[in-house]
Amino acid sequence: MSFEIRVNGEAFDAEPRPGQCLRTYLRERGWFGVKKGCDAGDCGACTVQVDGEPVHSCLYPAVRAEGRSVRTVEGLARNGELHPMQRQFLDAQGFQCGFCTAGFLMTASALNAEQLTDLPRALKGNLCRCTGYRAIEDAVRGVKHTEEPAAGQAVGRSLGAPAGPQVVTGTARYTFDIEVEGLLQMKLLRSPHPHARIVSIDTAAALRVPGVHLVLTHHDAPERLYSSARHEHPTEDPDDTRVLDDVVRFVGQRVAAVVADSEQAAEEGCRRIVVQYEELPFVIDPELAMAPGAPVIHPKGPESRIARPQNNVVGEVHGEIGSVEQGFAEADIVYEETFRTQRVQHASLETHGAVAYFEESEEDGRERIVVRSSTQVPFLTRRALCALYDLPPERLRVVAGRVGGGFGGKQEMLVEDVVVLAALRLKRPVKLEFTRAEQFFGATTRHPFTIGLKAGATADGTLTALRLRVVANTGAYGNHGPAVMFHSVGESMAVYRAPHKQVDAYSVYTNCVPAGAFRGYGLGQVTFAVESAMDELARRLGIDPLVFRERNIIGPGDRMVSPGGEEEDLHIASYGLDQCLQVVRNAIAEDRSAADAPEGWLVGQGTAMSMIATGPPGGHFADATVKLLEDGSYDIAVGTAEFGNGTTTVHKQITAGALGTTVDRIAIRQSDTDVVRHDTGAFASAGTVVAGKAVTKAANALAEQIVSFAAEHLRVSRSLCRLTADSVECEGRSVSLKELFEAARGQEVALTADGHWGGTPRSVAFNAQWFRLAVDPDTGEIRILRSVHAADAGKVMNPLQCRGQVEGGVAQALGATLFEQVLVDEGGRVTTAAFRRYRLPAYADVPRTEVHFTETSDAIGPLGAKSMSESPFNPVAPAFANALRDATGVRFTEVPLLRDRVWQAIEQHRADARAGAVADARADVREVEAGTGGRGQCPAGTATADSAAR
Repeated sequence: MSFEIRVNGEAFDAEPRPGQCLRTYLRERGWFGVKKGCDAGDCGACTVQVDGEPVHSCLYPAVRAEGRSVRTVEGLARNGELHPMQRQFLDAQGFQCGFCTAGFLMTASALNAEQLTDLPRALKGNLCRCTGYRAIEDAVRGVKHTEEPAAGQAVGRSLGAPAGPQVVTGTARYTFDIEVEGLLQMKLLRSPHPHARIVSIDTAAALRVPGVHLVLTHHDAPERLYSSARHEHPTEDPDDTRVLDDVVRFVGQRVAAVVADSEQAAEEGCRRIVVQYEELPFVIDPELAMAPGAPVIHPKGPESRIARPQNNVVGEVHGEIGSVEQGFAEADIVYEETFRTQRVQHASLETHGAVAYFEESEEDGRERIVVRSSTQVPFLTRRALCALYDLPPERLRVVAGRVGGGFGGKQEMLVEDVVVLAALRLKRPVKLEFTRAEQFFGATTRHPFTIGLKAGATADGTLTALRLRVVANTGAYGNHGPAVMFHSVGESMAVYRAPHKQVDAYSVYTNCVPAGAFRGYGLGQVTFAVESAMDELARRLGIDPLVFRERNIIGPGDRMVSPGGEEEDLHIASYGLDQCLQVVRNAIAEDRSAADAPEGWLVGQGTAMSMIATGPPGGHFADATVKLLEDGSYDIAVGTAEFGNGTTTVHKQITAGALGTTVDRIAIRQSDTDVVRHDTGAFASAGTVVAGKAVTKAANALAEQIVSFAAEHLRVSRSLCRLTADSVECEGRSVSLKELFEAARGQEVALTADGHWGGTPRSVAFNAQWFRLAVDPDTGEIRILRSVHAADAGKVMNPLQCRGQVEGGVAQALGATLFEQVLVDEGGRVTTAAFRRYRLPAYADVPRTEVHFTETSDAIGPLGAKSMSESPFNPVAPAFANALRDATGVRFTEVPLLRDRVWQAIEQHRADARAGAVADARADVREVEAGTGGRGQCPAGTATADSAAR
């Protein structure tokens, strides 16, 4: 009897390999809508329907599908018509990066009426890292949000993503959603030691494994040092990394790379490599790493831009404004505390990966290498690869397909370097795709911070002094370390007016998994400390925390000053912080959510705010080109990568507004170093503001060109002509855009325009978060009763999309606040290398956050817009901790706020209160017995200490 599986109505008779899962079986046959997110049944990105029932295809043996009907997202549409659920996801913009969308669609489209009444249970098998789930809920329930504005009216409207139809049908192409003939697979052998020197490495047995083509070790790697971090100016990061090194500095560092016909052969090759190590002393605590006598992790010095290698300090900043000692002396109250934040994984559902292959250049016919990568920075990656392998830029092309989430984690070069090395050696296409476990121990995390804070204020609530001592654990390599450390103490301190400020900050090497860029870039960690301290000062002074903040925040005309150095190019180009705080005040005034708290639970509310700059101080640049096409439509070429940040939509909206057309008449090319000009990358909140400004300049210039050419063509005055959706109208006469294109071509005139933006000046955005929550004092369980977020995004280009960015930022921050934590044991090993051991927020964990935008228009950003992708993350943890303080009386100084940690703190607080009451009662008894009276004024002999305490 022959084997047969029917997939979307098509029969397949190829038998699966022994042990093959349904996911790989389907993808090998071109059904790329089935995604790989975890390989453990934790995320649901691979969900398909088998005989109508949703299953996680990464766990479902392909052989079990014999004789069954399998449906993937590509098969949801019928007879050219979208499935109703696909249409609903489009109408609600129920996705951002879209990597999880196919899985959600396959689950949601199979729900019955009863299941729709309990979505937390129905959707528990699917995770989303981007949206915060509100958009997904709206999609499942059929709520329509997207608009279709008239020509020239796109800016400020809730348009859906241009790639939406491809996302919901599974035809959007992510990094590995392509077929490459002759593709070889790479796997990495990783270090079992936190610090060791490779004495010898024997690859002979690995090379004898059938199907293995190549084994790479440090003997094959360039000697050149570089940084995996990518910035416009490479000198911002230390050069401390080799492609493959003879010294390993953390558990999980790559030791060798095996390239084979299959992943199985490559993995077997890794197992057969014999490595002899000389184990070296290691250190995982940053304070100990700075101490005299600690193991030196990177002996290189200033030539590699390492500040103090002998103390493992990769970067540091020290500064003082005024005199903090004088400020503390002038204060009526001084608060001093140490705060700690943990490692957090980006957890983008598409893991790091790249494919390198060869093609002939269209310009000269010569062979060149193409790197298709899940990266936020294609141009900077090309520049780094060219420098590493001495390649001219025209011999290397970097392409980012649609990227399945980033959050700063893909502002790194973690796979492309070794993939290109193998491809150059073999002259064959090579692929490397991280597993979910590798994403935890072989990629990067958020920096763990320890923040020592001291703040003083007068009795009327005026800040007098603010001092920070910050230690950031950058792990084994310094990628982003100095920049994150510097940024963390910038806007977090500059947002408050205090005459006396001091900062001492250190970015420190340890033998742990490296940290890197993460949403907020250090501000989230330090803002947790600063905003907690502001709340504590206000409470101890008996002042409303909102009033305290309003008394001390910078105003629209103030200079932003931080002890780490004033940033002359940073401006308050629009000011909405006062409006953000007013949103919170209004929410508090009209809130009735406390009534929803279970009986006996403690209820509290708390606020925090933050400020963030757009782009790094070293500069962030973008180039764009907009041109008229033959059919009267337009083409945008811009380098920014799309990973759910929504820049594609915004760039089309800007262009449509400038050219008086609709977005469906605009094509866009992006993230390909071969077809667009330079772009620093999609990070630092710059996609809308920097690249958008370049697009604005190009689109406006093209509009002027078209109108001027039309006036010349019709021989009329330029002032009499007006550009419309498909023509230029000139005092009763009209010429179509198609005619103009032909006329221009006949005169060898190109109707195309370029735009450039970046560097200076830079603007700032503001955010405020407010929570009301309830806490069960007997278990530590917390329920969020209400969540309100105010955002100063300037002119909101796309309200639906921007709201999604805020909701996603709040949801991601709640995960980091409540339970997300990358744990490292005493030997430097990551122990949470799977989603089921590293808990991500699921649908049931995330409340619906009310999002409010201020009425501002930025003087710097495109059409008045400001950044709003990173900043919603930053005030969430302190707002939550402040609400918890209000409810319980306990100041929590460490995140995550795990349930058992909260319960233990409440119990300790209760015990302390009881002990204090007993002590006071005993003192009263002694005073009564002595005849001097007491707090209770009890007659002598009528009370005991215990009874008084009760």
